[in-house]
This record gives sequence, structure tokens and C-alpha cells, in this order.
Amino acid sequence: MRDHGGNLDWAVATYGGTVDAWLDLSTGINARPYPVPDLPASAWSALPTQTARSQLIEAARAAYGTQAAIVPLAGAQAAIQLVPQLLPRGTARVLGPTYNEHAGALETYGWRVEEVRQLDDLAGADIAIVVNPNNPDGQMHRPEVLQAIAQYVGLLVIDESFADPLPDLSLCPEVTPDTQNLLIQRSFGKFFGLAGVRLGFAITGAKLADRLSDLAGPWCVSGPALAVGQAALADAIWQDRTRKNLVRDATRLDALALRTGWTLVGGTPLFRTYATPDAAQAQETLAHQKIWTRRFEYSPQWLRLGLPGAESQWARLEAALLRPSK
Repeated sequence: MRDHGGNLDWAVATYGGTVDAWLDLSTGINARPYPVPDLPASAWSALPTQTARSQLIEAARAAYGTQAAIVPLAGAQAAIQLVPQLLPRGTARVLGPTYNEHAGALETYGWRVEEVRQLDDLAGADIAIVVNPNNPDGQMHRPEVLQAIAQYVGLLVIDESFADPLPDLSLCPEVTPDTQNLLIQRSFGKFFGLAGVRLGFAITGAKLADRLSDLAGPWCVSGPALAVGQAALADAIWQDRTRKNLVRDATRLDALALRTGWTLVGGTPLFRTYATPDAAQAQETLAHQKIWTRRFEYSPQWLRLGLPGAESQWARLEAALLRPSK
């Protein structure tokens, strides 16, 4: 298994307590989730219908401002797993360091994977991967810059899993049914705080979308996920309010980290990554207080935190971070 945030079972096994006793800040999932509406009984008892799927797709088109073909999938992770099957095996380049599942999925299917540090170094790849905004450092690339790169690769995959709070960053409006070599991946669960729904989207041209649909097979998104996704994506008022709240809370977390003596590496309105004197020690200190965070093997200083939700969670984190050293 590749290393991820959200591995709370490991934290519990290592540091004790019960899952309910922990404050899990190891992911970038919104801690104030969309209020799930009452669902019709048929969402649970019947096979997902094409009508429900079409309604979800239209809601996603409106929310993402695109006329592209959209394939609903069981999370952005499902899209990541399908990408290696879209083209004959060759050379893939991933702009890193970034979310490790992209390289992992490509390597599993026999691709030669190279991690590069500059956008220009993606040129010549059969598949090029850019996470925008990037996880974990929050690096961002303007849509027109990414469009220019697309001319020099076979297929450009843009992972926009954390782009919902930053709609101007998205390349979705530039994708049309005629698009040939661009694929956008979107996560539903992160921004809407409903990761357990397992819903995401591949946004691309019609030809690639047909191929993805064939690979995914029928009923790859559950009836409840179709219903909840359609309702949430159509709720523009909730989305606008949430974007403002996330920006406010990210600023609040930065101020708290500064008081701790940490410096901001970067992030998004859904997570923040800080440079600490010793990330392993910082993670362990918080873990003993049943607060779980995310660190990275390639950086001994970086520690990533999601945003707390309830005021009680903020108070708990503040007390843990500002607790005097023994």
C-alpha cells in the first residue's frame, strides 16, 4: 500500500484510543460537509438509472462551467486507475513531488514513469500528469500555461481534486467534446466533505470519454452517490459560502501555525503544508494528543494539516500546538 493521509487505523494502532477520540487532520477533506438530503428509497434499492446519471452529468457541467464530455466515477482515484489503460504503454512524466497514486497506477500497468520538477520537462511524454493545485505544496499553474504544455505531450492529465475552492484555476471551461489530448480529473468528496460517497469525474473529449466509460463498466457510481452528487453540485449558494469560509479558515490556520513557529510552504483552502523543525517529532507530539497529521518521507520538515471544522476542534488544535514543551 502506498502512503496516504486518512490512515487513522494505523494511528489508532500505534498511539491508542478509539477512532472517535481522534481529530483527523491528515487529509484535505472539508470538515464541514454538505448536508446530505433525504434520498428516495429507490436510490438504495434499484440499480442506478441512466436518467440519474444524466442529471448528475448536467449538474457537473454547470458547476464546472464546461461543455465537455463527463464520466462519473467512484472518486478521482478511479479516474487515476483508468488513465494507464487509455494509451499503449510508453513514457509518463509526473510533475512532482505530488500525490503518489498517479505514478503508482502508471507503474502498475507497466509504464516507464519519470518525476520532473519543471513544467517544460513534461514535453515529449506520452502521458503527462500535473496536479493543480498541487498536493502537498499547493503550487498552482494558470490554465493558459497548461494549455500550452498540452501541445507537446500525447495526453495531458490535470488532477483538479483540490480546485473547487479556486474555480478560476480550472481548465474545465476549455475542454470541449472535440478535445483529443486533455483529461481533467475532479474529486467530489474533498470540497463537499463527503469522501465516503466515492464520487469523482473525468472531464474530456467525447472519444476519450467513451473509452473511459467502457473501461469503467456499468453502474460504476452508486444510486446514493448519483443523488447526493446532483443535489450538491446544483447548490451554488452552499458552494459560494463554503469557498469564503475555507479561505477564512485557511488564514486562521496559518496564523496559528505562525505562532507555533512553523512557516508556510503552501497549500489550498482545503489544506496547508508547513515547514517545521522536525516533522516526525511534530506529528508524534500531536499524535499523543490524538490529533493526526500528514508528513512526507521525501521531506523531513514538511507537515500537512487539513482544516478543523467545529470550534471545539479549533480549540483542541490550538491547545495542542501552543502547549508548553516539557
